[in-house]
Amino acid sequence: MNQRANQQPSRAAPQSWLGHRLEVFVEAIAHGGHCVARHDGRVIFVRHALPGERVLAEVTEDRGGSFCRADAVEIRTAAPDRVRRPCPYAHPGGCGGCDFQHVSLPGQRALKAAVVAEQLSRLAGLEWAVTVQPLDDGNGLGWRRRVRFAVGPGGELGLRAHRSHHVVPLSHCPIGAPGVGDARALRSDWPGLAELEVAVDDRGEVVELAHRERPARPRRTGDRGRRGGDRRSARPVLSTEQLSGPPALHYAVAGRRFTVHPAGFWQTHPRAAEVFTETVLRAAAPRPGERVLDLYAGSGLFTAALASAVTGTGSVLGLEAEAVAVTDAGHNLADQPWAGVRRATVSAETIRAATAELGSAEQDSAEPGGAERGRAAGVDIVVLDPPRSGAGREVLTAILAAAPRVVVYVACDPAALARDVRFAMDAGWRLDDLSAFDAFPMTHHVECVAVLRPGSGG
Repeated sequence: MNQRANQQPSRAAPQSWLGHRLEVFVEAIAHGGHCVARHDGRVIFVRHALPGERVLAEVTEDRGGSFCRADAVEIRTAAPDRVRRPCPYAHPGGCGGCDFQHVSLPGQRALKAAVVAEQLSRLAGLEWAVTVQPLDDGNGLGWRRRVRFAVGPGGELGLRAHRSHHVVPLSHCPIGAPGVGDARALRSDWPGLAELEVAVDDRGEVVELAHRERPARPRRTGDRGRRGGDRRSARPVLSTEQLSGPPALHYAVAGRRFTVHPAGFWQTHPRAAEVFTETVLRAAAPRPGERVLDLYAGSGLFTAALASAVTGTGSVLGLEAEAVAVTDAGHNLADQPWAGVRRATVSAETIRAATAELGSAEQDSAEPGGAERGRAAGVDIVVLDPPRSGAGREVLTAILAAAPRVVVYVACDPAALARDVRFAMDAGWRLDDLSAFDAFPMTHHVECVAVLRPGSGG
């Protein structure tokens, strides 16, 4: 065979577009807070733009390949939903914390709905009409009750530019809640810190947490490591120190009071915890005597609500990896001895163990009108609120193997949710309902509550 005939013609590496300005027509919104445009056969992910606009886009990142990234630096034809940005830092090259400051609030929610629907279509094969609901009737500002400010080289506080380590100094943050967006810490410099975190609770109590960078101990590997030779370098880690504020933050949901460690997780929008709890309860419809598994339970927000519904004849077991959150949950659930949160990483193994424990408890203690008993294992309801990466196939498989009558999935990333919904559908389950909420106005983030039930997965 002629060797020359098998050779492919070589292609010269494309010239970088970095810094070039290109006039483009903006197409659909994409997951991540940018829109799609095209030029000379390449995709350009454009920030600060809106679908239907014609803009002058300046390329900010080009690593070759089929796409690059850009900012819309001039709007040639504006979309109807474009508005004046309320934040002076939310512009090309400025703060990267908000994606949609240039969009009306109804327009923001329409964009988020389109993203959720597109992810369900592309990753789960579902055509689903999505509506994103507001959590309040405000103007999208002053809601964020926890902000982790970065510290610049001179000690000034700010937030990082998009996909950059560059710190944009701030005098205030318009989406920050009172005590956070106008934090007194913003008026000082903080040399030596990596980040300064500020949070506020329902009482208006403010805490400040200092995060300092310290190198992690290098890990020895193999015999050479034990002889003091070959070592792996480790990424620096952050130590945390509370600088000011109370020893705990306090929140109230549906008449119950919760205490949370200053560094612990709580929903950052003031209305989020209550609305999500109501939505979870409505979807799960727990009954007295039922057994519930609450995964990624945190400080016990959903655990407590579910425990109130199943009453003392039922049981709720939460799994949570963070020790501080488990301690908080112990305090928050002290008046509900039939409910608890255990420290455990959520995995197929820990789910099987928790399922067996719940299924074997009080097998013959059902009250009239309560849940049916008699299974050696299994649960009636599973609620999960996983991190942004989602639950994943192994965890979903273990959940569905527990044979609950309903799974309620709280998701902060629509792509991860869509992938997990597809896993469930492949196992014979169906998406029965989905609610979406604008819990993070001015950003691309959206919270969803999906309801999965046994049945045809499609």
